[in-house]
Amino acid sequence: MFDPTLRRRAAGVRRTVAPGLRRASPLVTTLLASPILSPMRTLTVIAALLGVPFAAAAQDDRPAWTLQVDPLTTYLGFVHLQVERALHPHLSLYLGPHARLFSAPGLDAEDFVGYGFELGVRYFFRPTAPEGWWAEVRGVAAHLSTPDDGTAFGGYASALGGYTAIFDGWFVLAGGLGVQYLHYRVAELGPQRVSVAAHTTVGVAF
Repeated sequence: MFDPTLRRRAAGVRRTVAPGLRRASPLVTTLLASPILSPMRTLTVIAALLGVPFAAAAQDDRPAWTLQVDPLTTYLGFVHLQVERALHPHLSLYLGPHARLFSAPGLDAEDFVGYGFELGVRYFFRPTAPEGWWAEVRGVAAHLSTPDDGTAFGGYASALGGYTAIFDGWFVLAGGLGVQYLHYRVAELGPQRVSVAAHTTVGVAF
């Protein structure tokens, strides 16, 4: 004979879990449909079923995406385009193309170019991603070449802290400072050192 106590406990579990699954279903469907979040699908489904608030910052009226360029690094010859996505109220990820096109004004001219990509992760200290105070780690990987067929792979890694402001829901200004290690050399050209890292971007949010 089935234990009546166990029957009552099973019924209680169904009453507790079923509403949570119904509430989580739209979130699960949205996350599974997103190609950006595909590497995290298993984690997000488990978190949603457990009732953990693992939704993007777009739960409210804040934009979830930004598109930013860095005028300072562009002036120095390094061009970046950052496409950022808020994955969680405290976390964003960005990815974009990278190019080294010319030497910085006032420095010795070094005739080489570099093409690659940049990847960064920002942790926001308040649940307001992609806006607010953050700490970031980022990396650049690039293929370098010279006119006389010299080639090499280079890049750099940085750790920074900064702030992103979004005005009128769309206009982005951001700044930050930190430290970086550069190994961006080909044919005895380019930097290899530890130096100050700066982040000065302007862009749009959507």
